Amino acid sequence: MSDNRALMAKLTKVDKAAILLLSLGETDAAQVLRHMGPKEVQRVGVAMAQMRNVHREQVEQVMSEFVEIVGDQTSLGVGSDAYIRKMLNQALGEDKANGLIDRILLGGNTSGLDSLKWMEPRAVADVIRFEHPQIQAIVVAYLDPDQAGEVLGHFDAKVRLDIILRVSSLNTVQPAALKELNQILEKQFSGNSNAARTTLGGIKRAADIMNFLDSSIEGQLMDAIRDIDGDLSEQIEDLMFVFNNLSDVDDRGIQALLREVSSDVLVLALKGADERVKDKIFKNMSKRAGELLRDDLEAKGPVRVSDVETAQKEILTIARRMAEAGEIVLGGKGAEEMI
Repeated sequence: MSDNRALMAKLTKVDKAAILLLSLGETDAAQVLRHMGPKEVQRVGVAMAQMRNVHREQVEQVMSEFVEIVGDQTSLGVGSDAYIRKMLNQALGEDKANGLIDRILLGGNTSGLDSLKWMEPRAVADVIRFEHPQIQAIVVAYLDPDQAGEVLGHFDAKVRLDIILRVSSLNTVQPAALKELNQILEKQFSGNSNAARTTLGGIKRAADIMNFLDSSIEGQLMDAIRDIDGDLSEQIEDLMFVFNNLSDVDDRGIQALLREVSSDVLVLALKGADERVKDKIFKNMSKRAGELLRDDLEAKGPVRVSDVETAQKEILTIARRMAEAGEIVLGGKGAEEMI
């Protein structure tokens, strides 16, 4: 039983969702995917593609959490790439499913702007590369912050600076202008026009996007903003949430976050973490789990800085997603006080 508990402890909620979908069969799984948004499909799709050597006990335990009667399940992980391709074809049709293989899925019936959320960041950058800078800023502000950060990474430093400055100064976009932009994009990605959303951008949005930039790009961009407008750079920095701010998250929030983070990612992230963050993490683990984590940290040896940064950003992505869902409250300089 202890071995089974150890196996289950390693599974995140996304892992469990992936196992469930792999267990359902292509038709039923396709029906489930139709009701999910681009970010959810991407996360689950990546987890499904990475599933290897899933233990039967894990499958049965996951199934028992979602259904009342657990069937006799078998091991998974063989031929999952072909399974996912076939399932996505069923869910979305061949044309859309083929595009998905770039970003795990290419969208349902969406507006022109929404269609961009289903695309690879490089593809989005190519779509807007020769548009007016204000159009580029509107598109970047409309995207989810993590995707927007990746899109910015495909522009040179001068263009990145121009776009982020424009994003920070955006407040609203006239419905007519948004509708026209949707129509332009829909010529490339058919869908339904929807001009209801007109509030975009702002300093908080710029800070959210900055959170998802690679550390080197983020530093260069912040220096450039500081040279142009010191007050703006300070406001953006105050609203950013970085890995070391995890020390300001309350204990319940840290415990919830740790349940979603794999041990391998946590070890890598802590290799470059502030001591306050390490103390916060260990404080919210059982004695046994803390000892195992310390042993793993000592045994890990030297690691690349880029690997540490990638692991930290993965944890921050999970933390922000949980915060958006109201599951945890993030601390940091820009956080609101609670009363």
